[in-house]
Amino acid sequence: MKRILNTLAIGSLALLTTACSSQMAYSTGQEWQKEQCRKLLDTAERQRCEKGAAVSYDKYTAEADAAKGKPAP
Repeated sequence: MKRILNTLAIGSLALLTTACSSQMAYSTGQEWQKEQCRKLLDTAERQRCEKGAAVSYDKYTAEADAAKGKPAP
């Protein structure tokens, strides 16, 4: 639990810095998600989790824009 809180604190700090881009924030969150996936004991569940955590920033933004109804660049 303490490790999760530390990770969240670090991630929050990264988001608060002015030099932090949205891609850096996404990367930080992605690393946190991968860490959580590694803790899963069930192999199939862990693999599904890791697959979700492996989505590239470009694919993530394209999917987010599509969900908002924005055309892809």
